[in-house]
Amino acid sequence: MNSVAPVRTIRLADLSPEERRRLTHRSGAISMDVTSVVRQIVEDVRQKGDESVREYTERFDGVKLDSLEVPRVEIETALDRIDQHLAEAMSIAASNIRAFHSAQIHPEPVVETSPGVKVWRVWRPIERVGVYVPGGGARYPSTVLMHAVPASVAGCSEIVLCTPPGPDGKVPEATLAAAALSGVTRVFSIGGAQAIAAMAYGTQTIPPVQKIFGPGNVYVTAAKMLVFGDVDIDKPAGPSELVIIADDTADPRETAADLIAQSEHAPDNASVLVTTSESLAEAVLSELTRQLEDLPNRDRVISSFRSNGFILLVEDLAQAVGFVNEYAPEHLQIVTVSPREILEGINNAGSIFLGRYSPVPAGDYAVGSNHVLPTSGSARTFGPLSTEEFGKWVQVQELTQEGLRSISNAVTAMARAENLEGHARAIEVRFSV
Repeated sequence: MNSVAPVRTIRLADLSPEERRRLTHRSGAISMDVTSVVRQIVEDVRQKGDESVREYTERFDGVKLDSLEVPRVEIETALDRIDQHLAEAMSIAASNIRAFHSAQIHPEPVVETSPGVKVWRVWRPIERVGVYVPGGGARYPSTVLMHAVPASVAGCSEIVLCTPPGPDGKVPEATLAAAALSGVTRVFSIGGAQAIAAMAYGTQTIPPVQKIFGPGNVYVTAAKMLVFGDVDIDKPAGPSELVIIADDTADPRETAADLIAQSEHAPDNASVLVTTSESLAEAVLSELTRQLEDLPNRDRVISSFRSNGFILLVEDLAQAVGFVNEYAPEHLQIVTVSPREILEGINNAGSIFLGRYSPVPAGDYAVGSNHVLPTSGSARTFGPLSTEEFGKWVQVQELTQEGLRSISNAVTAMARAENLEGHARAIEVRFSV
């Protein structure tokens, strides 16, 4: 990498197949050392409940908790205690998230597959879900909204939230306010692997849930993987990532700002510009240098650029689309003359933002779409967090006598072909004299 450039520039045509594969395939593997530590934490919490949760909270967070649960009155009054501009912003975000996610669940039609044979599906929510929100010295009310609002829309009767306490042992007011806005029923001031174990198996204070959602560090992710099977989980979360497809119509100032915005999440994030324009690439490099000068998170962004960021020069937009489908980014921005034409060729991306006025931070907070997205290439097979993940469709079948008679020969023939005589007789007994 050029020592004075904040991010390296690569020409796609110069890459060998192996180099290209290394760029597009990121590993989400967790080390055995981390897994070993987390396995012990999970087992301790499973065996000793609240006692272990308190011990690990004191060890890792430096906080000795009098109570694990935040009193309900603190949640209900949190909106009155935060800055009212923030309260209004969160209310707008919650309303937009609710509107978008409410459209994802709707009654399905009854299908008559044969005369007298009706089949349909009915929606049923998961009764109790758990949401993990990173915390400690930080606050992430948007993460609360993105999980708990869809859970509420889905009809989950209990939404349990766990988040690490701050140095004072308390949950940030903004997090509690988001919980109040989004329908969270109980909040516990615990974090880390011990919180995941507590939600998975339950303790004297914390109820066991049926499915756990939410991002976290490598220890939280390892805990989710370990409890999976005893409880369901959403998906493991890796470093955040952005790819921008841009042609020479893109504004270099805006493009640089978008790359920086994505890279300030964490030093292992990935921000990638894929462009047909060498002049844009050069202008973006200059803008990155200029905009980084007074950025509060400058060191974190530079670390992110140096570890996972790059500018990729391609010959045409078809090459750009091919690369993006291999990379399968969490976020994809398309800033070209005709973004919707490019959209048609994209198969693998978590969330797509079209045009210069659709920057990723808008989706992070207030568009209404979900910002919980597949990372590390998992957008090849996974989609964004949705209302459907907080429940399930249940199949229903209703047959009349004539309806069953009309398919009875098909059922009995297939049952006997599979050597399941009892299946066949369960049909025939209904028509025997």
